[in-house]
Amino acid sequence: MQARSALFDLYGDYLRPRGGRAPVAALVKLLAPLGIAPPAVRTAVSRMVRQGWLHPLRLVSGPGYLLTPKAARRLDEASARIYRTGRTSWDGRFDLVLLGASAPRREAQRLTFLGYGMLDERAWVAPRAAEEVDTVLLEAGLEYERFSASHAAGSPGAAEVVGRAWNLAEIGRAYEEFIETQRPVVTAVNARSSDEEAYAARFQLVHAWRSFLFRDPQLPSSLLPSRWPGLSAANFFDRHAARLRPAADRFVERSLASVSRGGRVGFSEP
Repeated sequence: MQARSALFDLYGDYLRPRGGRAPVAALVKLLAPLGIAPPAVRTAVSRMVRQGWLHPLRLVSGPGYLLTPKAARRLDEASARIYRTGRTSWDGRFDLVLLGASAPRREAQRLTFLGYGMLDERAWVAPRAAEEVDTVLLEAGLEYERFSASHAAGSPGAAEVVGRAWNLAEIGRAYEEFIETQRPVVTAVNARSSDEEAYAARFQLVHAWRSFLFRDPQLPSSLLPSRWPGLSAANFFDRHAARLRPAADRFVERSLASVSRGGRVGFSEP
């Protein structure tokens, strides 16, 4: 687990609901159970500041970092997709983006994160329009056009779009591997386990689940094959994420409280 990615998970899943800020010492303390060393945290924090995701500030308990508005928006969007809140039924329209040139790797990754699949080097499609697409492409200086293409669910046209843009068989196998890999991690935590153990297991679970934001466009059920593995994977995630949450929250609260009482971890502000 990379420190930068873990920081996004930490802020999105635990610190965003608590004001989106934390002392440096708390960041170190909360990433320690995942095997991430203080120097790696410092490097990742510095990088996130340069990229406009975090803003340094002075807290009562020492130097700390606050989510920028850009980061808060991104994490809220990610959280809605991770926990599948606010989803609406499909209206039968695909959002089609035609680029003047092929997307560079960074922009291609961002389009994939937003739920777009590549039809060819210059054509991208998604089952629902993402407002952020315009910002992504304009910032990259890419010329583009956007269209709305309608296909009835279950029609040959809709099936062709899905088949060209996404490898559902590969995504389905990834969901099956997710359950296989995460089951021993989360089931090892029981009533005798510590809050820290529950926190570490849940963190790994959410971190692994978040990777599907870059794989699965979360197609509506009408565009998915029967017995879609993503459904059983989602049920598995929901069940264990909820089961481990109370203990994980206790560990986070205790860690933040210990830092505010002066339990400093030794390294200076980046």
